[in-house]
Amino acid sequence: MPRPILATIHADALRHNLNRARRAALDSRVWAVVKANAYGHGIERVYEGLRGADGFALLDLGEAERVRALGWRGPVLLLEGVFDARDLELCSRLDLWHTVHCDEQIDMLAAHKTQQPQRVFLKMNSGMNRLGFTPERYRAAWTRLNALPQVDEISLVTHFSDADGPRGIEAQVKAFRRATEDLPGERSIANSAALLRHSEDTRADWVRPGILLYGSAPDFPDHDAAHWQLQPTMTLATRLIGIQELAPGALVGYGSSFAAEQPMRIGVAAVGYADGYPRHAHTGAPVLVNGVRTRMVGRVSMDMITVDLTPVPDAAFGSEVVLWGRSAVNGTVLPIDDVARAAGTVGYELMCALALRVPTIVA
Repeated sequence: MPRPILATIHADALRHNLNRARRAALDSRVWAVVKANAYGHGIERVYEGLRGADGFALLDLGEAERVRALGWRGPVLLLEGVFDARDLELCSRLDLWHTVHCDEQIDMLAAHKTQQPQRVFLKMNSGMNRLGFTPERYRAAWTRLNALPQVDEISLVTHFSDADGPRGIEAQVKAFRRATEDLPGERSIANSAALLRHSEDTRADWVRPGILLYGSAPDFPDHDAAHWQLQPTMTLATRLIGIQELAPGALVGYGSSFAAEQPMRIGVAAVGYADGYPRHAHTGAPVLVNGVRTRMVGRVSMDMITVDLTPVPDAAFGSEVVLWGRSAVNGTVLPIDDVARAAGTVGYELMCALALRVPTIVA
């Protein structure tokens, strides 16, 4: 028998979350962001659940080739644009739209020999200071792009740094709108947090939901996934492969970081940091055993964790252990954001860190 760990991708939950994005987007078209191999879910595994989107946004040419190979004929957007002048030939061949965020990318386009003008998304650095032209330089970049025969339509785009927090988006929205006031072209400004928290202020031609499609709250812990009516799209589950009876004072795991305060049963679950479970999770990190919420105790090992069975007296060898997602025993959900918080990280990282050795199915 194979080791009893399994990741399940829930296609119905992907469709549900995409529909939730559409409700928030009102009349805007929706990019389904599938960068980082669809946030660790696998582009091929999420395709059926997300093919109702108006386009797919992703990071690199390899991901774009995979989306086209699945039969998608609609828009595909490279969120960081091209990295080399030779990439533009593949953009032409695959009919890709691509972001332009620096002078060097404009230089590449100016030197590109093509019979097919390209659709570009000109990115503004409206305050995040990551990629894009500052508002003061944005119009000059647009003018230069607009003069190129290699460029067809120019869309206008920016990205928010604080849509999920108290600083908000007001300053960046003002900077973007002031700099683009009389420029033609479609607009795209809303990420997941902006779409859910500031939908009226970020209405545009396109929205770019990412993390919300995968059932994680973009502004956790201010709000959780249930608040936004999101469903978990990935369940990571395993089983108990051992039981230990502890006397008071007994120590558990590497470094003996946990000591039993009273007689207790613990279970050993077949999952560890080599599977993508966060090594920095510690005693108290939530898990489900037979659909009952309990806690991890001790340190995370490469292939195992230990869990407190006190709330689950009927737990035995082979009992289900859910690390995040939905229990097959009773339908209880353990939000991935709860686990991430216990490990001092975010749900994004846990999704993306799922190891290749973990068998994964679509259900």
